[in-house]
Amino acid sequence: MSSDITADPAIGAASVVFPRHEQTFPSLTDSEIERMRRFGELRSYRHGEALFETGKIGPGMFVVLSGTVSITQRDGLGHVTPVIDQGAGQFLAEIGQLSGRVALVDGHAEGDVETLLIPPEQLRALLVAEAELGERIMRALILRRVNLIQGGTGGVVLIGPTSLGDMARLQNFLARNGHPHHTLDPATDKDAADLVARYVTTRADLPLVVCPDGQVLRNPTEAAIAYAIGMIGDHDHEKLYDVAVVGSGPAGLATAVYAASEGLSVAVFDSRAFGGQAGASARIENYLGFPTGISGQALTARAFNQAQKFGANMLIPVSIQSLDCSRADGAFYLATDCGKNMRAKSVVVASGARYRRPEIENLATFEGRGVWYWASPIEAKLCSGQDVVLVGAGNSAGQAAVFLSAHARKVYMIIRGGGLGASMSRYLIDRIEAADNIELIFNAEVVGLESDDSGALSRIRWRSRLAPDDVQTLDISNLFLFVGADPATDWLDGCGVMVDRGGFVVTGAQCKPKDGQLASPLETSVPGVFAVGDVRSGSVKRVGGAIGEGAQVVAALHGYLADSMKPAL
Repeated sequence: MSSDITADPAIGAASVVFPRHEQTFPSLTDSEIERMRRFGELRSYRHGEALFETGKIGPGMFVVLSGTVSITQRDGLGHVTPVIDQGAGQFLAEIGQLSGRVALVDGHAEGDVETLLIPPEQLRALLVAEAELGERIMRALILRRVNLIQGGTGGVVLIGPTSLGDMARLQNFLARNGHPHHTLDPATDKDAADLVARYVTTRADLPLVVCPDGQVLRNPTEAAIAYAIGMIGDHDHEKLYDVAVVGSGPAGLATAVYAASEGLSVAVFDSRAFGGQAGASARIENYLGFPTGISGQALTARAFNQAQKFGANMLIPVSIQSLDCSRADGAFYLATDCGKNMRAKSVVVASGARYRRPEIENLATFEGRGVWYWASPIEAKLCSGQDVVLVGAGNSAGQAAVFLSAHARKVYMIIRGGGLGASMSRYLIDRIEAADNIELIFNAEVVGLESDDSGALSRIRWRSRLAPDDVQTLDISNLFLFVGADPATDWLDGCGVMVDRGGFVVTGAQCKPKDGQLASPLETSVPGVFAVGDVRSGSVKRVGGAIGEGAQVVAALHGYLADSMKPAL
């Protein structure tokens, strides 16, 4: 459900602070502007006229030739925060303008203004053609988005108790997709309390989501928010893409970057957010080239931006429901959750895996209400100073345990087996053993969950597998589950793509011969459909391996597309 609200604009007390100002707002030289003219067209604006507005599709990047443009950020409650004024020799854009997304700020002319407008397609061409200048522009576009997120004043407003599980769910969704937002607690904020009194009839209506255009959503799905705030880019159902990539984890993002950079038209689909399970990793310390480690969000966000730079169409969150490989025109048809088909000449299955849910009674009841399948700063804040339980023994579990130990009072780590060495990297084991607030409980399993009066998790029951009748309890309100994942391949049912007994996609020599020839190493049993990353049978289930396969498959795509263009003999 949704409705509209209106409010008198209130100018914020402080502007957004930019710690790397020179890199965030560089000035262009006259010669640089001259080189940029061939990519754009002149546009003039009178005093007070809007160049772009929050929530509306941005026309591209503006280079200010004369005059001044005032940039402000606003939220759906009518609060306006000054960001910065930009004058001659500076450019106006952030990372969303690479792909024609909605603007996240307002830009108005202060006096008469003359600009050079560079539309998204030409902006991408500029970044490639002008390498040194393009690097400076790209860095600025990224830093501007980062600063808008960290500013915590504009964008989407989430209203609800900080302890509410759905608050964490929506915060995670917006944070994972790099979208500015901030939260208000009706217990401490009068504006928030007034909106709750006006729009909330039952607790199930919380949280409220107030969009920049004033629209109010009651406890919406992630897809509902995405459509309301214009997160999803161009959804051209008539276009025939060279490649459709289903899944935007490391493997899918690598495919998108390499394929788009080599001139293929690419559409990338993901039902939730870029990065996949790797994007939720608190810190990856054994990935090549990052000796001090990097968060999964930071690593995959760089790839996400790269893919947009080269023109890949990132359709997130858009869920693929099924794949049709039988059309007479030779194209693959992908049915989306909005009920329409997308078409592509080839398909890369990079849909990864879904978090595995152990057999615990009433587990689903507590998901988002104390049961979590990832450990981000949002969950860490919820359990600050408390005891938590973490179940699992792989690298993801180890990374989460180390991360949570810096926030929680104590981390009880429950492991089904008798040790960690078989499934976890040595550096993580050493770090866990050195942490004085991580307690390892081997040969054990969680068997039950209990709630408090509000229905949130308050206690867990666990037992030793060596003494199954001895059930013990812990008063715990946050349980983190890292017990592996199952392949996300339901959408492939009935399309002819072979899977193994575990549901992982079979490729290469494991496939049946086609026309007397074996499939290429990453090709499935259906010619033109390839699989990479965790979803592929036999893959190594590592970030580095997934990225390598995503890059490797592009050569096979070129070969398949070239062969499909040859006339039949």
